[in-house]
Amino acid sequence: MTAALEIRNLFKHFAGLTATDNVSLTLKTGQIHALIGPNGAGKSTLINQLAGTLPPDSGQIFLEGQDITLRHPAERVLLGLGRTFQVTNLLGEFTVRENLGIAVQARCGRTLRILDRISGVRTIWDETDATLAGTALEARAGTVVDDLSHGERKQLELLVALVGKPKVLLLDEPMAGLGHAESQDMIQALEKLRGQVTILLVEHDMEAVFALADEISVLVYGSLLMTGTADEVSSSKEVREAYLGSEDSPC
Repeated sequence: MTAALEIRNLFKHFAGLTATDNVSLTLKTGQIHALIGPNGAGKSTLINQLAGTLPPDSGQIFLEGQDITLRHPAERVLLGLGRTFQVTNLLGEFTVRENLGIAVQARCGRTLRILDRISGVRTIWDETDATLAGTALEARAGTVVDDLSHGERKQLELLVALVGKPKVLLLDEPMAGLGHAESQDMIQALEKLRGQVTILLVEHDMEAVFALADEISVLVYGSLLMTGTADEVSSSKEVREAYLGSEDSPC
């Protein structure tokens, strides 16, 4: 399979700390690739470099073969790089449907003065409703985001990212703060995306990681310790010592 996202020799330093230490990684088209590691391993720093909000000190980032290392975050979105955040980034005073409509409108390059213009754009609402159809949020379309549960907000943020039609989707801890039932709902939602979009999943929930990931990379102190299948990672003594923590692995 071709590379959807390729990272070559990425470095990022903060004062005396090397947050990203010569990281090279390839995501194959259509796969779900998980990135795990202990707190402070550099996962968020790496995600921010990929998204363009934090420039690397050196190294290169390629999206479907195109060098995006120096591209602005908005340009990366237009080229097909989407992301979600640890803390949901939604418009709390607007409804579920309006949040999605704004995202569709933004992708189409229209003005963001949404409420006085979008009502007359039938195609945008048609796509919005089609996106909601069959999801757990369909019945909540008219609900203001501030009234949603944490799990529902996470689901909506995923839908907002998807209406951007990303080729590669960066998911920054989509299970964070979710209860068991909500985590299972998110796992099912991500499973449905398998093969449709390439996903880099940064996650601490090992049940989700092992259920979803085609490959797993382990980041420790800014360096990649290993990349392998769930079986290979879970059976690695180095990984257990560095991240999983003990003989009692959660897998």
